[in-house]
Amino acid sequence: MILVTGATGTIGRYLVRELAQADVPFRALVRDARKGKELGCEFVVGDFDEPASIATAFRGVDRLLLNSGGALPVPGRQPMVRQQTAVIDAARAAGVSWVVKVSAWHPGPDSKLSVRAHWEIERHLKASGLRWSSLQPTGYMQNFFTGKGGFTHSRALTGPYGAGRVAYIDAYDIAACAAVLLTGPIRDGETYALTGPEALTHEEIAAKLAVPFHDLTRRQAAEGLRAEGLPGWFVDDLLQLYADMAAGLMSGVTTVVRDLIGRAPRTFDQFLANG
Repeated sequence: MILVTGATGTIGRYLVRELAQADVPFRALVRDARKGKELGCEFVVGDFDEPASIATAFRGVDRLLLNSGGALPVPGRQPMVRQQTAVIDAARAAGVSWVVKVSAWHPGPDSKLSVRAHWEIERHLKASGLRWSSLQPTGYMQNFFTGKGGFTHSRALTGPYGAGRVAYIDAYDIAACAAVLLTGPIRDGETYALTGPEALTHEEIAAKLAVPFHDLTRRQAAEGLRAEGLPGWFVDDLLQLYADMAAGLMSGVTTVVRDLIGRAPRTFDQFLANG
């Protein structure tokens, strides 16, 4: 039995569909029973901040997809670390044998806060004694339609991106990779760097989205983010992400998706066509 956490999120909804079509026994962990019913599969209501509910969710489970949305961070600390490490401990106590974690692109101790959180969680997972694998995707194509970075908020693609290229990936392909790992032979201790098939500039992406592209200076971006009420330390974190993109640190294209699922990942055009 597989437990899918983050089941109603960007990746989870695709994974639920994939596992259901494959007729694989699984259970979805959701915080909202109404959303759980909409999934059309077995589900349990639980919350990462409520240990008892997580323990209940693990009954009969031997494989885990560990994924959760970024909880609201506080200065110098990301609650996701506390939440996911607690789930790892609960999985070990419940006798789970195999954990597939959705991580971030090349996390490390010197990464920005939100990415470093994944490094801390992975370090805890490696020390837990559980068998594990880590999916480390670049930015999601879906991010252009969600969150404060989505162009839908301003009808323009705006940021200090420069000419840096990013090999964005469709969450549909991340879910397909997770499904292969969760249903196949255990591949212990492996890390998978997931990208789309092409690295695009944000000006090229804006053209595909049919919206204007406004390249900003770091100062202009900082002023805009602060005007939205974001605290200074969080603005600095976001600016580091922008700087990494502008420098091309997320431009590398890997063959990992094809190697895992036997087909090429979706292009940005295919993502827009399929939704």
